[in-house]
Amino acid sequence: MKKTSPEPREEDKIPPPVPAEPGYSSADGEATDDPVASMQGDLDRFRDLALRTQADFENYKKRAARERDEGIKYANRSLLERLVPIVDNFELGLSAAREEGERSPIYSGMSMVLKQLNDFLTANGLEPIDAVGKQFDPNLHEAIGHEPSNRVPEGRVIRQTRRGYRLKDRLLRPAAVVVSSGAARSSNE
Repeated sequence: MKKTSPEPREEDKIPPPVPAEPGYSSADGEATDDPVASMQGDLDRFRDLALRTQADFENYKKRAARERDEGIKYANRSLLERLVPIVDNFELGLSAAREEGERSPIYSGMSMVLKQLNDFLTANGLEPIDAVGKQFDPNLHEAIGHEPSNRVPEGRVIRQTRRGYRLKDRLLRPAAVVVSSGAARSSNE
């Protein structure tokens, strides 16, 4: 018996793809006749991708360095936030000792310790906010009340009830202040 090949199937009858003739282009608009041009296009695309990736990496390194420096710059923030109320209480104790007399050894000793403490805080970047007599600034001050005043213009701080602090260029705690509401108005106006 003679062996015969099976009948070709329908999908086997599809002719192989014909290479494009010079001058024709593929569906994506690129010339398919020149493999060098195709490879040059790929090379340009990959070069652009590499440059963008390199720029992104450089930006990442700069951002990471900036965040690291900022973290170091403000590392003491938590400690200083906890020390500020201690300074407040110490100042209250100093004002009570002042009533005993400014020449008392308790007052002079507490004054020296307070000076040391303030010097330490200043060396670590903490700056007190002087508010009395200044224009009220909601970014630095917390208004706890308004009072009429004939001597202080409206919108200025009359007195400070709690000192505010900045840590370098950031607000650590706003100053609690009483703001002038201007001259007292008479009841017949």
